[in-house]
Amino acid sequence: MNVKENYKERLFPITTDSVRLEGDLVIPPQVEGLVLLVHSTSGGRYSQSSQYIAAILHQAKLATLAIDLLTLHEEASDWHSKSLLFNPGLLAERLGGATDWLTSYPVTQGLKMGYLGMGIEAGAAILAAAEKPSRVGAIACLGGRLDLATAVLHQIRVPTLLMVGEEDSRAQNINRNAWERIPAEKQIEVIAGATHLNKNPAALEKVANLTALWFKNHLVSDKLRAKGQLVESYAER
Repeated sequence: MNVKENYKERLFPITTDSVRLEGDLVIPPQVEGLVLLVHSTSGGRYSQSSQYIAAILHQAKLATLAIDLLTLHEEASDWHSKSLLFNPGLLAERLGGATDWLTSYPVTQGLKMGYLGMGIEAGAAILAAAEKPSRVGAIACLGGRLDLATAVLHQIRVPTLLMVGEEDSRAQNINRNAWERIPAEKQIEVIAGATHLNKNPAALEKVANLTALWFKNHLVSDKLRAKGQLVESYAER
């Protein structure tokens, strides 16, 4: 699993509802779409798995914004109670604010956007997409806690990819129940060796490529896709 990444990364402060969030925005050449990599804590956006998935998306000509939905102060104060971490409504509200920011930012305002969420953050992504259906073009979830967004699953109108680990029976049950409720175009993939932490290299590569193809197919116009041939894998082997 080898990915070369030469694009410059820019740290952006994003102010929403008087809270200053941090995100890493990367825009590859000839960009065709934008994916928000949703994290609640700072460790998530710097994790090896998040950076690898972002690199594969960049190879697919998709920009990424890896964003923390909690501030460092909130993360520290929430260490024991986890009341903010397990508040998908709060996380969704801030994700919606970041979406609004990207819509008005000159470099990204013309790009169709998608959300990638893992675990709890997937539930927040579903909630935010239900609130802003006109601004979100597709969703991908890995090991998603979609039970935290049950009330709005019937409102989802954008293509939704659900990915779960083969050994994670709890996540499979949650995601299959969610799949039944979502009325939009949808797909569920059971991936050998995968968890929302993505420690298995082969599983991580599978997740990254499924994610890239999903967003490439649903964020990029037919005209742009016709200019190039989609491939099964963006990763160098």
